[in-house]
Amino acid sequence: MSDIKTGTGSGKIHKSESEWRNELTPVQYAVLREKATERPFSGEYDHSFAPGTYVCAGCGQTLFASDAKFDSGCGWPAFSAPASDAAIAEEHDTSHGMVRTEVLCARCDGHLGHVFDDGPGPTGLRYCINSAALKHRP
Repeated sequence: MSDIKTGTGSGKIHKSESEWRNELTPVQYAVLREKATERPFSGEYDHSFAPGTYVCAGCGQTLFASDAKFDSGCGWPAFSAPASDAAIAEEHDTSHGMVRTEVLCARCDGHLGHVFDDGPGPTGLRYCINSAALKHRP
């Protein structure tokens, strides 16, 4: 069992890269820890609309509810809002010659995907998330 180190009162999970590599699949590691992106339309949850919640594949934190999921046609699971504002963190991302807002798990800092302002109401947001960063809980 790995030794999970948490910051004082922060609830943050800090693990060594070797611990992450041992606990995640190669694809999960690439997405969550190295900020990789799945090929569009290849992820397990792109066309799945089963009821439940989506949790972080790295730490199990609840990230999105199934009632916020919608078919955006973008090739990745899309959500209109996180389960709570505290579930995710956002960072300015200028990689690949683009300006975007990266979405991270607020608990383990795992890369989830990006958020865009072209989603449905009421938020108008589209959280475009890699399936490998998620696990579905019925």
